[in-house]
Amino acid sequence: MGKKILILFVMAILLTSCAGSPVFRSASSAEDGYGIGYDAAEPVYWESEQVASNSFPGESLKTIETQTRLVIKNASLSIVVEAPGDTMDSISQLASDLGGFVVSSNFYKLQLDGGLEVPQASITIRVPSDKLDQALEAIKTGAGQILNENISGQDVTQEYTDLESRLRNLEKAEGQLTAIMEQAWETEDVLSVYNRLVDVQEQIELIKGQMKYFEQSAALSAISVDIQANEAVQPLKIGNWQPVGVAKRAIQALINTLEVIANLLIWIGLYILPVILILFFPVRWIWRGVKKVLSGRKAKREAQKAAQEN
Repeated sequence: MGKKILILFVMAILLTSCAGSPVFRSASSAEDGYGIGYDAAEPVYWESEQVASNSFPGESLKTIETQTRLVIKNASLSIVVEAPGDTMDSISQLASDLGGFVVSSNFYKLQLDGGLEVPQASITIRVPSDKLDQALEAIKTGAGQILNENISGQDVTQEYTDLESRLRNLEKAEGQLTAIMEQAWETEDVLSVYNRLVDVQEQIELIKGQMKYFEQSAALSAISVDIQANEAVQPLKIGNWQPVGVAKRAIQALINTLEVIANLLIWIGLYILPVILILFFPVRWIWRGVKKVLSGRKAKREAQKAAQEN
């Protein structure tokens, strides 16, 4: 009986070794109430595209499972509005109306160079992934100006598939170890199998937590919005005089002048000088020939005139 238990125990250890260690991503935020490894900057959503996953160890090679593609996706906006506080409240209400929630919000005041204090706000919300575009359009519609917009995604389907494979192997090992526990009588054997079983069950719980995080996050997408007041982006104005505008026009005029000078130098160096050099020698030879002919005629006339006087 002892040898039989030892053989089954070794087989269970080999089986759990094949499962490998699960890979978990570090948790960066606890505000969303999600499980292990949640990253608030990278929400997840499910796409409708179907892909074929590889068959798992121990299954028939003919078995092919189709799994929905899992994509981590996030969006960020920077907008300009009249009243940042009101806009922040509107975005918060939008998240609630769409079945989402507010992750974080912040309202503060920014002091400009002239001493003027203007309100600023930032908010991060989560909405159902199928309503992400709708939420973005609603936010942009209420904005007076959009300074920046960014949407990015990362496919983690393979990560999730690996977790499924490891979970399947660990659950098989758990069953084997449980069977061994039922047959073991020796205290040393029972403790050894029990410790191994606890270790396997801990790995199973960790993997289930990671998979639950993927599944919960897949239903929601995050939108981070930076909200600025109009005064923060408007040029400095003193009465009807706008120094910043004058400075911009002066700089633009300088750039235009330098552009004209640079274009002129390019034309001189690449066109005018080569043309002058090409024409210089022929014109010089022609001028020398004409000058020589004229000098000869002049000398002939002077000789004739001197002969007549004599």
